[in-house]
Amino acid sequence: MTRARPMLMMAASAALVAGGALAAAATPAETIAARQASFKKMGGAMKALKDELGGGADKAKLLAAARTLASTARAQWVLFTPGTGPSSGVKTDALPAIWTQKSAFDAASAKLVAEADKLVGIAGSGNTAAVLAQFKVVGGTCAACHRQFRADE
Repeated sequence: MTRARPMLMMAASAALVAGGALAAAATPAETIAARQASFKKMGGAMKALKDELGGGADKAKLLAAARTLASTARAQWVLFTPGTGPSSGVKTDALPAIWTQKSAFDAASAKLVAEADKLVGIAGSGNTAAVLAQFKVVGGTCAACHRQFRADE
């Protein structure tokens, strides 16, 4: 693979996450790769929050991780375009229910965004107990969506 190909993939992923014009031109493999990278970013933000809540709880770090989680959650859902599920032939844990139960998936997505936004507001307060409580709500929201729309690994 040349150096240009990874740069092109990063640019395409950024455009997809931003909902840009490349979304229509991206291949299913590129869209799935961008979606998976975005979920890893969300997982990293959740880990950072958990680590901070486990000891020390630096307000600036909590807020930064919460903001990353919320912004990534908001941008993530444009990456579930038709043709990027299991039928694409590309390895993905996304279940067909994402597309066959679109309204339920959209509601789950909206719930995650709303709960992540609440986490940002609470993280800014510096109240560690409240951040922990909302962190658990966000985690439960993630888990509920995984149970319904993600294949077990």
